[in-house]
Amino acid sequence: MSDKKPFRFSLQSFNTESPRSWRNLISKTEGLGYSTFFLADHVLSPGPALESTFHPPQMLAAVPAIAMALEQTSTLRVGCRVFCNDYRHPVVLAKEAATMDYLSEGRLEFGIGAGWIGAEYQAIGLPFDEFPERFSRFAEFVHAYKEFMSGEALEIAGQSINWSGFHGTPTPAQTPHPPLMIGGGSKKILTFAGEQADIVSLNFNNRAGMLGPDGMNSGLAGAPAKKIDWVRQGAGERFEDIELEIGAYNTIITDHQQATAAAIGDALGMSAQDILDHPHCLIGSIDFICEQLLQRRETYGISYIAVLDDGENNMVESFAPVVERLAGK
Repeated sequence: MSDKKPFRFSLQSFNTESPRSWRNLISKTEGLGYSTFFLADHVLSPGPALESTFHPPQMLAAVPAIAMALEQTSTLRVGCRVFCNDYRHPVVLAKEAATMDYLSEGRLEFGIGAGWIGAEYQAIGLPFDEFPERFSRFAEFVHAYKEFMSGEALEIAGQSINWSGFHGTPTPAQTPHPPLMIGGGSKKILTFAGEQADIVSLNFNNRAGMLGPDGMNSGLAGAPAKKIDWVRQGAGERFEDIELEIGAYNTIITDHQQATAAAIGDALGMSAQDILDHPHCLIGSIDFICEQLLQRRETYGISYIAVLDDGENNMVESFAPVVERLAGK
């Protein structure tokens, strides 16, 4: 890649043992040089519904936790990676986003997706429609979000969104709107993301509706090139303006690289080398991880990296040397 964007790093978390530890995590994230703190947007706590998805529980609701993090910090960007389009009335979500960006003086990053965990929909009493229907609602919201943020009079007559007779307020601090992140792993989502998003999050294809080998196999080492090509097809001339982001969901700082990768691979029916080369994994020493990120940026142009702090792995501190070495460069 000839025109490389500087690295940015985010920490994503959604569980905590206490309010104090949550506030401390946010302060550390800002103090250690991360660009962004992200929530996720799932509602399931431990129980049979969650167990069928293999997804970690989410303790905290995204919107109030984002608002608190924005209030507590002064330079840290905060957002959701990503909101599920079907979980809220669209005008409420758009107004909440505009409000948080306005009150934080322009530090919100807004991620949105079509939804994918079928068991979660079922558990909370929402119909889990086929993907074309969910995508249609999601795409309609993306266009409506941009119109709301313009502050102009709203006249939208769509299949799922009908707004008329009012203006979108407050006007967000960032223009034309808080940066829009769209994440996914399918051609349809990523082509649309190329058309509409400021940040494209390259993810698994979560067609199975749960985490597991199918999703991991959809993100193997050869996958980013194909996915980025889909983004490029949608983006056309604006491709160079898009920031490419990826979640390093398996990030482990270790001197026992091969054994660690082999253990993860055994659980997923993959080889240790598959895990080490996997774009969603960063396993090894600080030096190895830094070199791997530089190589991946050179090859794919991916410059925005998310790591997960589960409340127990202390990722905010263990990954900090990578942030210190590469952020902004």
